[in-house]
Amino acid sequence: MELRQLRYFVAVAEELSFSRAAERLHVSQPPLSMQIKALEEELGATLFNRTRRKVEITHAGVLLLDSARKVLGELRRTAEVVALSAKGEAGLIRLGFTGSVPMLDMFPRLMRAFRDRYPEIGIELRHMSTAQQLQALLNGELDIGILRPPYYFQAGPGLIAHRVWRDELAVFLPPNHPLAATRGALGLGQLDGQIFVSVAPDIGCGMYDHFMTLCSQAGLAPKVAQHARELGSVLGLVAAGIGIAILPQCYARMGISDVVSRPLADPGAVSELLLTVKANSIAPRIQRFVDIARDEAPMLPA
Repeated sequence: MELRQLRYFVAVAEELSFSRAAERLHVSQPPLSMQIKALEEELGATLFNRTRRKVEITHAGVLLLDSARKVLGELRRTAEVVALSAKGEAGLIRLGFTGSVPMLDMFPRLMRAFRDRYPEIGIELRHMSTAQQLQALLNGELDIGILRPPYYFQAGPGLIAHRVWRDELAVFLPPNHPLAATRGALGLGQLDGQIFVSVAPDIGCGMYDHFMTLCSQAGLAPKVAQHARELGSVLGLVAAGIGIAILPQCYARMGISDVVSRPLADPGAVSELLLTVKANSIAPRIQRFVDIARDEAPMLPA
């Protein structure tokens, strides 16, 4: 059974006329009739009852018609997707992101804009630490990473990083903490001698390095009472009174009770999100995502 035969069959079934079907297909009638006859012989079934006055589709023909339409529809659909893929308008993007990314206004706005413009491109979301994303990008296991590295981070060889968002850092405290009564921002000097909770250093989170670098530059040796595997869990420890924490301000949106935040007054108290791709493998669909991400964050230069 050939695709050409199925196309011929569907045309005859829909026109119920060999002459009109031949005209529709831009072929002469004898080859059309020969292909339908060959299809009937291969299937061992009569597909049309023919008389001089009319053509009627048989029960076997009705059964074949539904399947033939589906096969031809899938074939057209496949051809369309392949053509879109060649233009970077179809395919799959493997997108990594750190835990704080969905809390930012930028992320849902970016996802909506991309899906609206390129509905044929699927996005596979992967929640990964900054270190995991960088390794996955280099290994070719990830197409794009949205990561939050230390503020001194520089993309290494083989990677291209675009700044897409900026988030201020804040001090998170229990509401009954003495510093919670402070109005305005808190300086790092005011945190000397405080007990901290922090994300664990071995999970590859850029925020841990950022926190330690800020303390080092301010001449602080932070006393960390407890580590957590996720930044969100750090807030739970703050609420429990284990210590205070320095985190991106977006974590205030989690709405955890018994936790308040105050801005951190320090030139380095800025955490940037970077959209990172592998330099030598920027496929058209990936570049389209990068372009939209930069459009959605126009306030930050590349």
